[in-house]
Amino acid sequence: MTVKLFATAAVLAGFSAMTAQAGQIERACLSSDRPGVTRGLCGCIQHAADITLTRGDQSRAAGFFRDPHQAQVVRQSDRRRDAEFWRRYKLFGETAAAYCS
Repeated sequence: MTVKLFATAAVLAGFSAMTAQAGQIERACLSSDRPGVTRGLCGCIQHAADITLTRGDQSRAAGFFRDPHQAQVVRQSDRRRDAEFWRRYKLFGETAAAYCS
């Protein structure tokens, strides 16, 4: 019985640490209402974001989960800063598609 309680506590502690370490993209993904969302998929997408996007980029991209229209606004923008972000965001999308599908 004690071993079971210890094992359960260890699993819950690991889960809490994992949740606390979830990145912005993962949290936005998990809170989205899209079909097929799982912790594993969102974690994979977060990993792709960690590889390809800065923290600032991740914050901006996380907003697209809440308001997908903003992605279109950025994509169509004439601002150089938006164009540079969009290049990195496209790479993120391609990386996530390759790793997580």
